[in-house]
Parts: sequence; C-alpha cells; structure tokens
Amino acid sequence: MATGDWRIMICDCEGTNPIDPAGLSKALGRSVDGASTLLCRRQIDRFEAALAGGDGGLLVACTQEAPLFLEVAEEAAADGAEGSGDLRFVNIREKAGWSKDGAGAMAKMAALIAEADMDIDGPRTVTLSSEGVVLVLGDDDTALDAARRLAEHCDVTLLVLGKSSMAPVRISDFPVFHGASVTASGHLGAFSLEITDFAAATPSARGAFDFEAATPKGTSVCDIILDLRGGPALFPSPDKRDGYLKPDRRDPGAVARALFEILALAGEFEKPHYVEYDASICAHSRNRITGCSRCLDVCPTGAISPDGDHVAIDPHVCAGCGSCASVCPTGAVRYAMPESDALLRRLRVLTTTFRNAGGKAPVVLAHDGTHGEAMIDILARHYDGLPANVIPLALNATTQIGLETLLGARAMGAVAMLLLTDPAHPEELDGLRGVVALANHILEGQGYEADHSRIIDEADPEIVSEQIWRVGRAARPGAVPAAALANGRKRDLLGLMLGSLHDAAPKPVDVLELPEGSPYGTVEVDVAGCTLCLSCVGACPANALMDFPEYPRLSFRESACVQCGLCAKTCPEHVITLKPRIDFTNAARNPRIIKEDVPFECVRCGKPFGATSTIQTVIEKMSGHAMFGTPAALNRLRMCSDCRVADLAEEDTGAFGFGPRRATRTTDDYLAARARGEETDGDDDA
Repeated sequence: MATGDWRIMICDCEGTNPIDPAGLSKALGRSVDGASTLLCRRQIDRFEAALAGGDGGLLVACTQEAPLFLEVAEEAAADGAEGSGDLRFVNIREKAGWSKDGAGAMAKMAALIAEADMDIDGPRTVTLSSEGVVLVLGDDDTALDAARRLAEHCDVTLLVLGKSSMAPVRISDFPVFHGASVTASGHLGAFSLEITDFAAATPSARGAFDFEAATPKGTSVCDIILDLRGGPALFPSPDKRDGYLKPDRRDPGAVARALFEILALAGEFEKPHYVEYDASICAHSRNRITGCSRCLDVCPTGAISPDGDHVAIDPHVCAGCGSCASVCPTGAVRYAMPESDALLRRLRVLTTTFRNAGGKAPVVLAHDGTHGEAMIDILARHYDGLPANVIPLALNATTQIGLETLLGARAMGAVAMLLLTDPAHPEELDGLRGVVALANHILEGQGYEADHSRIIDEADPEIVSEQIWRVGRAARPGAVPAAALANGRKRDLLGLMLGSLHDAAPKPVDVLELPEGSPYGTVEVDVAGCTLCLSCVGACPANALMDFPEYPRLSFRESACVQCGLCAKTCPEHVITLKPRIDFTNAARNPRIIKEDVPFECVRCGKPFGATSTIQTVIEKMSGHAMFGTPAALNRLRMCSDCRVADLAEEDTGAFGFGPRRATRTTDDYLAARARGEETDGDDDA
C-alpha cells in the first residue's frame, strides 16, 4: 500500500460544495488544484490539461461525472496523449459538502481524499462460464410463455412441476418434462437438479400436456434456472445465487426483466474471490468432534459446508457478505475486500487526517456500495446530509466487519462507529449483531462510552438521518489510544487493539468477564483428575494448549485460546471447562503450567515412557480385568512398549510364549569356549 502519488483536482460544483483549497492543501501536506467550479462542463479543458500535464495518476473529487471523465481520458489515450491513463475518483460532495454542516466539513474532505489516495490490493477472482442453457420451472402459462420467448435465443427446457392444465405447444422447439418435486445445487454455469417422478412429454397429447411413465428420479443440468413455480426458493438467499432467477410470476414486468437478464448470462464472468481460507488454523472439528461452527451458522447462501475436520467454502456460490470472516475466531476465514489489516490502515488514515485537519470527535459510518451509497445520496439531496464529524467508510459489505475492526476503530480514535446495513437482508445480520454486542461489552468494561458500535438497518431515510445526526451531535472527544500499526492476522490485530485500548482506558481492568460463546477466554482444569494424557493438546487448533516433549507437562497460553471447546469435548476424564474472559496482562501472552508430573520409568529397562499419574490411573482401571488377571500381566503396564512385547514373548505359557530369551553369543564367547577345548561348530544347541 502506498500513498501520496496522485495529483488532486477538486471542484465546488457551481458553488454548491463549499471547499477550502488552502486548508485541504495544508491538511494533506501537498498541493490541491481547487480552482474549478464546473470541471465537468465548461472547464473540461482544465481536466484535459491535467491529464497530460504531469506524472502519476489523477484523483478527481467527483463521482457523479466519473463516466464523462473516463470517456475524455480514453479519447486522450487513443490520441496518444501521455499521462492520460490512471484515474481515480472520490466523493466529497454528497459525503461532506452537501450537508447542513457543509461549511465545516473541510477536515472530513481531507480525510476522504487521503483515504482515496491509498493503494490497496484487490482480491483474486474466480470465473463462471455459461453457455446460456436455461431450465424453466413452472406449472402455468407464464412458464410456458417464458420458455417460448427464451427458445428464440437460448437452449431451453421446460420442467412442469405438479399438476398442470397447460396446452401443448404447436411446434416443439424446446423439450418439456414433468416432475413431482425438485432439489437443486450449484451456481451459474453449473446447476444440477434432482427431480422425482421424472417423465418426458408425449407428442400425442391434445388438450393438455400428457407425460410418459415416470422414473423415480431424474437429473437435469443447466447454466441458468428461471423459477416461476411461485413456491419457496430452491436456495437460501436466492437473490444472491448467480444464475438463479425467481421473479414474482404474478408481475409481468418482473418476469420480463428476468428474461432480459437471462439473455446477458451467456459467456464467461469474473467475480471476486471474496474469502480466503486457511484450514491449518480452523477450529471446526477434530477427530469427528465438532468445535466451532460459527461460519456455518451465519452463511446466508449455503456456500460453506463441513469437510472433515475443516470446512469447504465454494467461491462460486459465495456472495461476499463476509459474515463468516466477521465471526471466525481464529482468522482461518479472511475477507479479501480488503483484508482486516488493510481495513484498519484505512481507518487509521481517515481518523488521523481528520484530527490533524482540526476535526473533533470523529464518528465512522461504515456502509456498502449499494444500499449505503444510495442512502447517503438521498440524505445529501433531500435531508440534512451527514454531520461534519461523521466520516463515511465504504466497504464491499458492512457485514464483513469483525471484532478487530470495531475495536480498532476506537483504538484509531473514532468515538463511535455506525454500521449502515441493508434492511432487505436481515438474515445476514445475526453474526454482526453478536460481534457488535461483544465489542461494546469490551469497551464499556474498560470505561469507554456506551454503545460505541451501532447497527442502523432502517429503510426510511428520515429515520436513518435522525439516528446519524443524534450520534454525531452527541459525540464528544475522547482519549485516543496510541494504536500500533495494523499488521498481521486477525488474532494478532485483536491483541494489538486490545492492548492499546487497555493502556488508554478510562477505567482499566486487568481481567474482564465475557458472555458465553465469546472467542476469548481461559480453560479451567481439575488438576486432580487430569492424567496428562494430552488428548487436549492434539485437539487444540490454536496451539493454546501445549505439551513439553522432554517432560510430562501441560501448559496453556490464554491469548491464543478461541473457546472452541474441542479440548473439553475431547478430554476422556472430562476435567476441562471453558471460561470466557479477557486477561489484558502479560500473563495471558505467556504460557502457564497447568500440570506437570514425574516421568514414569519402565520397571524393566528404566526408560521414561509416560507420566506417573497416567500409568497409575491405567493400572487402577485395569486391575481385575481378565487380560491383566495375574501380577505379571498387570506389571507389563509398568513397562515401555518394547519391554512389554519382550516380556510377553518370554512367558512360557500362551500362544506367544517362547521362554526366557537366550543370550546372544559373541566372538568373545566362541574364543573362550575354544580355549577351554569345547566344541564350537554348529548352532548354539550343539
């Protein structure tokens, strides 16, 4: 990530956007071209001159007319003009200047420009390929008419579900089948449907479709599904499943829009690879024992499924809400638009630039690029806009925000954080609500202001405006923790933010109890019942529980624990319980010994091979068992694995008895026997 390479042009939009070029230049520490008042029209020559007049990219503080500026830049590039390639845009009009507080929004404008000046790498992409093969589902003339229209342009199949009185087509230009029910999986370009009572239409039907004898089950594959059944959708969050269209069949306009959209769904399409996954630190399961299932519980599209000890995430199905990354306690699931550390660096630039430019009590308003951008535009055009201290933070999805971001916002100096979410998708908010509640609990427990993070999920702009202004007006400057640079993965970032917040807390506490299910905490072990079998160490996905190769010892590092519960579920003695909390002291970051024991030495060879408590527990439990009915058999439990086998082989009785092992004869033995005149030829029995 780099900053400071872009030349900056701003425009007061015919005097409606109050700007202070000198103040912006001072706040940004660089020259700002602010002499324009109608850059997109009569002063377009200034833009053309800026394109050709310098090195590096050009940052234009206007998003409404971005298509025009891009067109002008393309024409300049086609004419061979140098320096006409790199363009970037930032909105300081609707997000700052068009407001009741517009005259005092210079600090916010500077913050928005500084953030837009940052370079952050984008995610990888995945490719969806579609040849336009369409399956239409329905049982009435709406489905038949849709199939007939699509057949002129696409490869179409009509699947009639349930009873229907549809009349047969005059010319069979697409196949028709029947089924009793259907289930589906897949995505654009790779749908698969399982159909019960599957049958093909007979060509001899007259008044209504008739079908051949049904087979119990059939399969259909297609690229696109047009669902006109009128019943429940085939997928969770159906509007987020690429290639699946389910318009209201009672609305001709909605059906027509769906047909138009289908015509554009043939070809290859790239979508972001929203989520990165590291199975090595996933806490989902160990040895078929389930621990953490947070990502599975909150995924609205069904893109995540169990996969042995881990989970599998289908990037073709993932719609990019980011809820899985928000709730993942280990960081195994990472959102890539952008990743958490890059998002925290953006927050740092916004709040630091805002304060350096004279702004007070910054409030961050996180929003997405669809509902959020549209709502901010409405507030600017028809209401009071945004308060001067409310700084918008544009994200791909508001639901991607995790605990490290909410705590990081406060650590970066934001006195409040508002999360503007789309009320049309309430199913995506469960995970975010839990994260917000936990963040507020942690901050309030350290004496910070109540309700630092708040979700706004209203559709009425008037209500949204009232809530934003209430928070903006009530915000008061608070202590700004000396937040460390945001580098590392989720747990590292959380540790950095928690440390900074604790150091600057109004009422710091060293240990804060947390609600059940929180991803921070300790384990309590009934030491008397622990046998040091170390099953918990093998099950722990976060390396919070540790052994010591040279000595029977169980240690625990609290800062690494994610409270997945795998240790407690795996423990054969059932002596482990979870205790959610945060320990802000150094003790949480250093391993502490839970139990250690004296090594048990083999009674035959003297080699240490286990913990004394473990061997004693095994002997107690096996005493009286038929396999260990004799003192000699029970004594083998006190032997290492090698000696146990040797002792069993030396036993005179039993299937494996060979008697005592004969000593191996060496060269010295043969020479001594020869000196005594004894016969040494042949085998040892001679």
